[in-house]
Amino acid sequence: MTNHAMGARMWIVPDCYLPVQSTGGLESHEAACVLNLGAKAAELKFTAFFEDRGPLEDLRATCGPRRTNHVHLEALKNRRGESIPRGVPFALAVESNFQVVVQHTRLDTTQPALALMTTMAFPVR
Repeated sequence: MTNHAMGARMWIVPDCYLPVQSTGGLESHEAACVLNLGAKAAELKFTAFFEDRGPLEDLRATCGPRRTNHVHLEALKNRRGESIPRGVPFALAVESNFQVVVQHTRLDTTQPALALMTTMAFPVR
């Protein structure tokens, strides 16, 4: 399977949140786990949507051919150096120049016990 026939070019994750603080040795994070089954690199564009402000656009990453990339959302920055703020609920749109598969993962270490949540993003056809 070396083509871009699997997946979608746009994915939506309606529930995202980057906690302000973490406990223990692991940092709380959210990741867009991207799988590219194709033979060419996928260029990814992320847009964060908020309840009380306009979207944060032009956050970019790549996923190599026949590779996976766990894109940590707190590490993304746009060309103006803006990043997704912590402590604010947001939704995420992931766009790609080729079809990819996106899974969303959250690691929450704000409590003494770790919480790990994962869900498939919603593909837009």
